[in-house]
Amino acid sequence: MDFTPSEEQSAAQGLAARIFCDLSTHDRLVAAGTGSDAGLWKELCAAGLPGAAEETGLLGLVLLLEEQGRTTAQVPFAATCVYGLLAVGEHGTDEQRERLLPRLREGTAVATGAFPARGAVHPQADGRLSGSVPLVPWLRDATHVVVAAADRTLWIVPAAGPGVLTEPVETTAAWSAGRLVLTGAPAERLGGSGAYADVLATARTAFAGVQAGVCAGSVARAVEHTGRREQFGRPLSTKQAVLLRAADAHMDTEAIRVTAYEAAWRRDEGLPYAAQALTAAWWAAEAGPRVVHAGQHLHGGTGADLDHPVHRHFLWGRQLAAHLGCGGAVLQELGTLLTKEGPA
Repeated sequence: MDFTPSEEQSAAQGLAARIFCDLSTHDRLVAAGTGSDAGLWKELCAAGLPGAAEETGLLGLVLLLEEQGRTTAQVPFAATCVYGLLAVGEHGTDEQRERLLPRLREGTAVATGAFPARGAVHPQADGRLSGSVPLVPWLRDATHVVVAAADRTLWIVPAAGPGVLTEPVETTAAWSAGRLVLTGAPAERLGGSGAYADVLATARTAFAGVQAGVCAGSVARAVEHTGRREQFGRPLSTKQAVLLRAADAHMDTEAIRVTAYEAAWRRDEGLPYAAQALTAAWWAAEAGPRVVHAGQHLHGGTGADLDHPVHRHFLWGRQLAAHLGCGGAVLQELGTLLTKEGPA
């Protein structure tokens, strides 16, 4: 395995870091409230960063999503890349790719995914869908939703199409989420029998990458705060308890990052990666909350301020853990997979 970024991946990551750092500021995040930052999304699309995911592979996308996580940027970047550009690019027909990919690249179309399949949506013989999904991230921004049906088939549904009802849902983090209700909604099939497993594993890897960035941002804020704040004439960062807490958070963050890198690298190399994606999801769901709790705790009383930037990392870390699934449930799924197929 070689996780060294290519020249193209490094260039895209550097550009993403600059745009997110310049535009995903505390003031803009406060102004956006629980919605998305349309101006930031426009800048990202103008720079060609969503489309870069097609060129740099899943590992390149994970690098970009780390930068989003570091700044908790409120844009549908991960969702559009995973459920739109990569899903349609890999599993769509020629007609679907020609129709959807240009709009997804330029940002005039936004995709999200109603995943994973939990038996709530059922396809009819004529290709219409009925059922509901209680929580879909970035649904309020989406023009297209990739829906995982109970039989693990994938369908593309226009978010504003007939038979489609979306209801706003407020989540822990500001993800412009919503409830999706389908009543005989016309839909088009996406991919064959293996599409569901591939898109689900890709999504798990990508959102673990976001979590790695969220955790890294939380740790960085804690390091800056404890290095500046003094107690009895000495920086808090010189206290052994503070050092150990920060070191544990750093190691957890690195575990999330390296497992996401491994899963992404294996996908790009055409190797089986479902088990690695579950491993990354488990680390993100299990260790992510530990890290953001530590980041908030290391800020002392300041960390209890709901308006402090570190609190946003706390909210995102908790939301990502919930989105990826309970750590125990993810671990059980991983164990079942390994029992059936054996380690890759």
